[in-house]
Amino acid sequence: MQAAGALGLEVLAGPVLSRTGGTEGGADLILRNGRVTTLDPKLPEASAIALKDGMVLAVGSDAKITRLADIRTRVIDAGKRRVIPGLIDSHTHFIRGGLSYNLELRWDGVRSLAIAMAMLREQVQRTPAPQWVRVVGGWSEFQFEDVLGSPGM
Repeated sequence: MQAAGALGLEVLAGPVLSRTGGTEGGADLILRNGRVTTLDPKLPEASAIALKDGMVLAVGSDAKITRLADIRTRVIDAGKRRVIPGLIDSHTHFIRGGLSYNLELRWDGVRSLAIAMAMLREQVQRTPAPQWVRVVGGWSEFQFEDVLGSPGM
């Protein structure tokens, strides 16, 4: 068993597998001993969840879900922590975007802080006073491979 840290699991946003298929070989991942928010009015909370191929296989009690494990299943003890479905929010602010798109800087996929800073300097040159330069969405403080403490370091 592994102790769980923060349990932000985007994979939980995936669809539920069919009850008649997709169960060959057991679950890939089981989170047990948790407080799983299901968003299902018939079962609003469970203690365990099983995932296979990035999709929810089953939700229920520790006893029920643990039976879905095999030798390859990674089992994580959630330590009574809350586990919630992932939320993937993709939307556009058409009016703001239309009025200020050229004033905004996005760092989607930029892996180097040095490159990000060069992009920022270029955006400063293009942005008319008194407008602010805005880095909007599409970045994370952990994305830069050349920064100590980032995943790439």
